[in-house]
Amino acid sequence: MESSPLDHDRRETPTERLDRNWDELLQELRVTQTGVQLLAGFLLTLPFQRRFASITESQRTAYLVALASAIVATTLLVAPVSAHRLMFRRHAKHQLVGFADRAARVGLVTLSISIVSATYLIFDVVVGRGAALTAAAAAVVVFVVNWLVIPLVVRSRLPRLDS
Repeated sequence: MESSPLDHDRRETPTERLDRNWDELLQELRVTQTGVQLLAGFLLTLPFQRRFASITESQRTAYLVALASAIVATTLLVAPVSAHRLMFRRHAKHQLVGFADRAARVGLVTLSISIVSATYLIFDVVVGRGAALTAAAAAVVVFVVNWLVIPLVVRSRLPRLDS
């Protein structure tokens, strides 16, 4: 169902709604960008530490998964800014908001993979494999519950809007 020229709940036009959606998305990205960039920066320094040479093969794999997914997350969470620059003054706000939404969603998934992998690595190095598996599993549960289950439960209790 198409929205009317003026959204009566917010009294905004479709263009104003796109602008608001873009602004809200940028605010969300600001929250995540700093954290993922710090995580990636930290991970980039690890191979230059003396102790890094003595990690096991599974720890090295966890490190590479954490690093690669942090780099992908950083790229995806910053991609809307680049897209905005390339689409600036092209009247493509609808496409930009859609792209940015998808990039942010996939960026959050890859960020969670990076954090879970880093959690596994740190716990494995500090206290051992069993604790690492437990900590990584707990991190997965925390992400799934807080980033998926709770929002979906809340969303299911909201009235359905067409736009």
